[in-house]
Amino acid sequence: MAQNTIHRLLRPLLIWRRRYISDRVYLILVSMVVGLLAGLAAVLLKTLVHDTQKMLNAWVPGRYQVFTSSFYPIIGIALTVLFTRYFLDGNLGRGIGPIIYNIARQGSVVPRSKLYSQLVSSFLTVTFGGSAGLEAPISVTGSAIGSNTSRVLRIGRRERRLLTGCGAAAGVAAIFNSPIAGVLFAVEVILSELSAAYFVPLLISSATATVVSKALYAGQPFVLITTSWPVDAVPLYLMLAVFTALLSVYMIRVYFWADKYFEQLPGTFRKVLLGGLALGGLVFLFPPLYGEGYNIVQLLLGGHAEQLVNGSLFDVFQEQSVWLVLLVAAGSMLLKVVATTITIGSGGNGGMFGSSLFAGALCGFVFARLINMSGLYPISEVHFIVLGMAGTLAGVVHAPLTGIFLIAEITGGYALFVPLMVVTSGSYLITRYFEPYSVYTRKLVQKGVYVNQDRDRGLLAQLDVASLIQTDFLPVRPDDTLGELVQTFRHATRNLFPVVDAGGHLHGVVSLDTVRDALFDDEHYNTTRVRDLMSAPPAIVRPDDTLLDTLRCMEQLDAWALPVLSLDDRYLGFLLKSTILANYRRQLIKESEI
Repeated sequence: MAQNTIHRLLRPLLIWRRRYISDRVYLILVSMVVGLLAGLAAVLLKTLVHDTQKMLNAWVPGRYQVFTSSFYPIIGIALTVLFTRYFLDGNLGRGIGPIIYNIARQGSVVPRSKLYSQLVSSFLTVTFGGSAGLEAPISVTGSAIGSNTSRVLRIGRRERRLLTGCGAAAGVAAIFNSPIAGVLFAVEVILSELSAAYFVPLLISSATATVVSKALYAGQPFVLITTSWPVDAVPLYLMLAVFTALLSVYMIRVYFWADKYFEQLPGTFRKVLLGGLALGGLVFLFPPLYGEGYNIVQLLLGGHAEQLVNGSLFDVFQEQSVWLVLLVAAGSMLLKVVATTITIGSGGNGGMFGSSLFAGALCGFVFARLINMSGLYPISEVHFIVLGMAGTLAGVVHAPLTGIFLIAEITGGYALFVPLMVVTSGSYLITRYFEPYSVYTRKLVQKGVYVNQDRDRGLLAQLDVASLIQTDFLPVRPDDTLGELVQTFRHATRNLFPVVDAGGHLHGVVSLDTVRDALFDDEHYNTTRVRDLMSAPPAIVRPDDTLLDTLRCMEQLDAWALPVLSLDDRYLGFLLKSTILANYRRQLIKESEI
């Protein structure tokens, strides 16, 4: 009802727009609106989270903050679960994976609830110390803004897909004040492929969000002005690429192992209790795990690594040795993904984007500090901290260009561009060898939704298998006589006939080409049965089989059609190679126009 009212109010404006504003100019104007709204959403969330965290910690003396920080996460997770249950009917849709699914399978239609659900739930989670990033919720909110804005303004499906990506790009751009990284994130992670002409709206949306962020939000997560890099350090950059790749594989596998564990754990509030206590225990032992962790990254960039142990049990040691700092750094690095998974699995909301940057920064620090302690070659720890961030982000999210330009933009220039290329490309290639799918798409692939990594799989996955099944093949019975079969041939438009019993089960197939000689044997019209003439199909297809596997099977067997059976072995129809390829071609043309 409300949507119809909005459409009626906007109808005169839309009519005027069609008369005086071209579609291209209109798309650019709408992308600016999406960037503005997504930028405001990002600024609102970041400001509320940081200001509220300061308020929560201000009333507690410094020496007691480790206890309150251990207790806060269970409050945030519980509040998030209550919000999800009573305001969203238990359907929050965490992470960027659902947005990728919306684009791949649902015409880029993002539920309206995501306009606010991600903001509120991530605010409750991260404000109270949930160990996850705000990038994914902000990106999802931006995507929802783009999708629903296009729906309200009656913009077509192709443009809606683009504006959904514009919202995601604007969200990332507003967080880091990095418009190029926002655009590349949308292309690499959300949209996967895009025509060159549509980069302009993405750039404008990201730039608009960046302007909003700079105008309203003081600063960004971390700022660093870098210097040039030494050529002699290239072997160390390659070594760091290997380390960040191993860390990325570790983070992806632990994330999904723990996610599966929490899915099997019964009882919503049991998850909250166990998860909250476990996360509180981790924060008690390793305080850097509290919240996003960008304050820890800033400490490392500022050369204050010794402050990592502040507020922890290790702080009781009066003389903080370098090994103690390395222990806390390495422990926080390895346990960050555990803390993030506990946060999300027990009911909170957040993402792996920020956690990847946090763990990568610690990886680069530990690596550089060990090299410097060995005396082999003096290196800049700051350089390796930011390179570790880029490498780990490229591996976990499978977005190397995003990692390169994000770090290049937040470090104030392109002085480290070549080392960034070496580390991110190496980390990305090694990670993809062990983990072909990113932390955002692996779960979708397990459900049969192939996107981003495989163009053919992605296009075929968008086709509705049920609509491709041909049901105009005339069935015959196993006990039908040859004479009855001939009469069926006279009225058929196909030359292939499924042999189906009264219960709907397939016994075989009869092809006109294989029984042509028997048709002229009229002496046996009443004695020869269909069961004597039928043959087994070369293969069968189930409704849950992928179309790509079906096409490969047809190629191997040189078959132009295969019967489709339900899970209880009932005959449903035939899948034809020509039908699949024709629909694939139409989908390819449609996608190429987006």
